[in-house]
Amino acid sequence: MGAPKDVAPQRRAAPSKAAPSGGSAAHEVASVGAREILLAEPRGFCAGVDRAIEIVERALAKFGAPIHVRHEIVHNTFVVNDLKAKGAIFIEDLADVPPGATLVFSAHGVSKAVHEEAKRRGFQIFDATCPLVTKVHVEVAKLAKEGYEFVMIGHKGHPEVEGTMGQLDHGIHLVEDVADVARVQPAQTDKLAMVTQTTLSVDDAAEIAAAVRARFPKVREPKQQDICYATQNRQDAVKIMSPLVDVVIVVGSPTSSNSNRLRELAVKLGTPGHMVDNADELKPEWFDGRPRVGLTAGASAPELLVQQVIDRIRSFGAVSVRKMDGTPESVKFPLPKGLK
Repeated sequence: MGAPKDVAPQRRAAPSKAAPSGGSAAHEVASVGAREILLAEPRGFCAGVDRAIEIVERALAKFGAPIHVRHEIVHNTFVVNDLKAKGAIFIEDLADVPPGATLVFSAHGVSKAVHEEAKRRGFQIFDATCPLVTKVHVEVAKLAKEGYEFVMIGHKGHPEVEGTMGQLDHGIHLVEDVADVARVQPAQTDKLAMVTQTTLSVDDAAEIAAAVRARFPKVREPKQQDICYATQNRQDAVKIMSPLVDVVIVVGSPTSSNSNRLRELAVKLGTPGHMVDNADELKPEWFDGRPRVGLTAGASAPELLVQQVIDRIRSFGAVSVRKMDGTPESVKFPLPKGLK
């Protein structure tokens, strides 16, 4: 991943936030709104989100409306409303699904108890759980049979965390921050493994993981980190983009964990950051005195929304859009049997 295309290197060293605090130069900057949009690469949909949405759309096409979906298929308001308009019904309680219905599990995954209840009720089930989340579930089930307990790094109440912790009846301990690590009391420490929510801040998760290792030196870690490639790539792009711009805009819904992490990362790096569900939420004052705008999108935000945000920022005065070089993403996950 490198510099934005067509951006001369000498321009990187002089973003407006580095301008002197007084004098004519500062006055000139303060009078300028958005002038240039720097577009992060990669951004937006990942392979797991693409697959989940396609599963619902194919189920609708094959079996007709309605198709019931447990939880929002992905955490994006536009996507959910679009699928509702096509005939999807989003539920949280399986009791709200009529007998014989077709049911799709969301990309975040479900607990073992939810899966078993759905089977008992006789639904036709299509599992849209992201394969990278399924990998974590499989690892937990495998090691649990070998007598392991688990420390899970994640956010309490997030459906992915509930699904992963729900693979076991006991022996899995959630930690949300470094302080939580000191409070964990496993029954034994000889067989202890660590797993992670896939959409966390890479840096925050690394800090918590280090605390887990320090307290439990024998802890077993996954062969490959649980944080997904798309989360990593989008955060890497923000790390490179943030020093080059005066404000970062993240397209994503408030419920989207990975979108929230992108905004937080920009702020942590010293660049003002805002997250919007759509272009209507943009505020002109965010761009006052900030002529260079960085724009990215969470893994569940469609490119259509990004383009609408670009159009809106153009109306505030932006005259150019420059794409960054980024890590290519060619991952594609297969569809479940019955929908291929």
